[in-house]
Amino acid sequence: MKHKNSHLLVGYWSRLRKGRDIPDQTDIDPRAIKRMLSHIFILDAINPGRPMYRLAGTGLCERYGMELKSTGFLAHWEGQSAIALGSLLKQAMKTHQPVSLSSIGATADCGMVELETVLAPISFNGAEATRMIGMTQILTDAQHLAGRPIAFQRLVASQIVREGEPLPNYAQTPPPPPPPPAMQVLRNHSRAPHLRLVVSQDRPTVQPFHGNDVLKRVFDMIGGSVSPA
Repeated sequence: MKHKNSHLLVGYWSRLRKGRDIPDQTDIDPRAIKRMLSHIFILDAINPGRPMYRLAGTGLCERYGMELKSTGFLAHWEGQSAIALGSLLKQAMKTHQPVSLSSIGATADCGMVELETVLAPISFNGAEATRMIGMTQILTDAQHLAGRPIAFQRLVASQIVREGEPLPNYAQTPPPPPPPPAMQVLRNHSRAPHLRLVVSQDRPTVQPFHGNDVLKRVFDMIGGSVSPA
C-alpha cells in the first residue's frame, strides 16, 4: 500500500476486530475516520461478483461524477478487471483479510491518474462477512483529470493484506508522490514496515452526493440489501 490513509483504514479495521475475524459495521465510529470520511464507502458484497455501493462519501461521488449509492462497484472497471475483482473480493471475504488494489483511472478524454483502493470485510449485526468498508484515493496529480470525472478504471496490481504488527497512528494526510509515467507498474510503498503482504500479484492476469453529514448519520444504521440499480 502506498497512501498513508490506506494504512490508517486497515489499522482501524484491525483494531475494531478485538479478537474476532472481522469487525461489525455497527462498531464503526465515523468520528474516528473523520479525515478520510469523504472518500470512504461501504459495499454490499453478498454477491462478490456484483458488489453494490451502500454508502459513499461526497469526495468519492465527485470523483466519479455521480451519486454512487445503490450503483454497482464494478461499473467503472473494464471487463477483464471486473472479472478479476470479483475473484479478489470473494477471496478477501473468505480469508477475512483486506485487499489493496492499484489501478489506472481515466477520464473520457484520456486524462489519467494512479489510484489506490483498499477494501476490508465487515459483518452486519454479527452475521458473516457480507459487506466491505473501503476507500479510494488518487496517488498522482489530480490536475491530470482537468476537473472531469473518472469514467474508466483498469486493474494494475493487487495484494491481500495481512498485518504483522499494529499500524502507526498517523495524524496527517501525506502529500501525493511525484506523478509516475501513466502506465508504470506500481510498486509497494517503501514505508510499510508494519505490514506483511501475502498472495501478492505484481501483475494480475487482467489487461490490463449525498453530503458527509448524511453519511455520518446513516453509517451504522442501514440494514437489509440494496436493490440493483
